[in-house]
Amino acid sequence: MNMFTLGQRSSNHWQMLAIRGVVAILFGIVALMWPGRTTLALVYLFGAFALLDGIAMVVLAFRAREYMIPWWMLLIEGLAGIIIGLLAFFSPLITAIALIELIAIWAIIVGFMQIISAITLRDAITGEWILALSGILSVILGVLLFFQPINGLLSITWLIGIYAIVFGAIAIVRAFRYRSLARA
Repeated sequence: MNMFTLGQRSSNHWQMLAIRGVVAILFGIVALMWPGRTTLALVYLFGAFALLDGIAMVVLAFRAREYMIPWWMLLIEGLAGIIIGLLAFFSPLITAIALIELIAIWAIIVGFMQIISAITLRDAITGEWILALSGILSVILGVLLFFQPINGLLSITWLIGIYAIVFGAIAIVRAFRYRSLARA
């Protein structure tokens, strides 16, 4: 099966991609409208998004299994979304704490690596101070997230909301491109 045939067949399921995009945009709008709500609201919104997105991907995987060689990747992605969504509903506090802790740890590790790289590479590159500054800011972000988790969640809510809207818009554009391919 050539790529054109694969593209034609996958274009027949543009509706699932469009639904995925609409769900992402709705999630993003809700996240931006309620930035000051509790951590629980963020976790439930994320859980609903992950669960609905996971279900959409599982449906798409089963629809695509006849013609799409890596259909099982879509299935794994969908199942992961369902599991994470359910975890968010049944253990919201653990989910919120884990989210902030992971971001804080990541920011601190990345920051220290950037600082070390700037020091190590100072003779090999110019403008190493920018890398060092980026590392310092990253470490500060990580420390602040540990000591101000609610403010961190507020910021994350905005970022997730913006990301979801952009992700959804791109999915809808792709869906309509697939629809055009199906008609052609």
